[in-house]
Amino acid sequence: MNNKTVSVHIVTYNSADDIIDCLEAVMAQDYPIEKIVVVDNASSDGCAERVSTFRSTIPKASLTHSLEGIDLPNIPKNEEIFTNLVLIQNQNNTGFAPAHNQAIAATDTDYVLVLNPDLTLAPDYVSRLIAHMEANPQIGSATGKLLLKGDHRLVDSTGLRMNRARRAFDRGAGEPADQWTQSGPVFGVSGAAAMYSRRMIDDISVDGEFFDADFFAYKEDVDVAWRGQLFGWQGYYDAEAIGYHERGWKTSGRNTKPMFIRRISYINRYKMIYKNETARTMLKTIFISLPYEIAAHGYMLLREPQLIIAWKSFFSQLPALKKKREYVQATIKERKKHKN
Repeated sequence: MNNKTVSVHIVTYNSADDIIDCLEAVMAQDYPIEKIVVVDNASSDGCAERVSTFRSTIPKASLTHSLEGIDLPNIPKNEEIFTNLVLIQNQNNTGFAPAHNQAIAATDTDYVLVLNPDLTLAPDYVSRLIAHMEANPQIGSATGKLLLKGDHRLVDSTGLRMNRARRAFDRGAGEPADQWTQSGPVFGVSGAAAMYSRRMIDDISVDGEFFDADFFAYKEDVDVAWRGQLFGWQGYYDAEAIGYHERGWKTSGRNTKPMFIRRISYINRYKMIYKNETARTMLKTIFISLPYEIAAHGYMLLREPQLIIAWKSFFSQLPALKKKREYVQATIKERKKHKN
């Protein structure tokens, strides 16, 4: 066992049905967890209250970590509190990306496990991933084999892949789990149960943001994966580290997803491409993706014209996106110069 520290960060939004199973699995890890940070995004189903109740039942022996000096909105100033489970309650739903940035800012551990509340982990999930990442310092992100909670024979995700049209997918989604037994490098990892090294977090953050807060939610993990790869980091998949994911709306049909979600997911792809695609490869990507873009936008105009409103957020955020693009592209050029 090494002495590297790890914290687990969970963002909840009306996650009362899942959060306790998730927390119990985290507490059962065979690797010591220095801190668990739950950021609740103004849940209306009693999720925060369940976390508070669970927190009060944790044995005294495990409440060993001081939070002195950390500014957390739901903890009274100057109150001495020793716990390894922190609850941050937001007054509004700030989104997945900003809330996880809050959790990252509240910790200083060597590793951060970003975890969905509807996911439970096998006891050795954390220890397996950290062992791989310690063995190879170039690995900045890692994931295990995530299976569907409803059917453990099927894969939820074994990491992320991105095709030449810059469309991202969960590797192996819906396929038999026994076909994914080979561990190895991946483009990136799903934010459902992603282990990130603090070194990579610090290295690829832009203006202090690891996850792009302008994304709110959806594809923020793909954006991180792409930026990490561009900055020289590797992703890794361990087939022996197991997690079980409820997955929620993503297993249902497209028409059951709220329009708000569809708009965010749709436009974040273009934000991601704008920031990360290099000038050298931009024309090639446009040429390769053109057939998909024509088909997808033809369908959109006929069947889902409401999606077009999503471009308002793109153009309203364009100055910030441009600034981020300039930083990302300048960093890529600088690192290539030093590498050569």
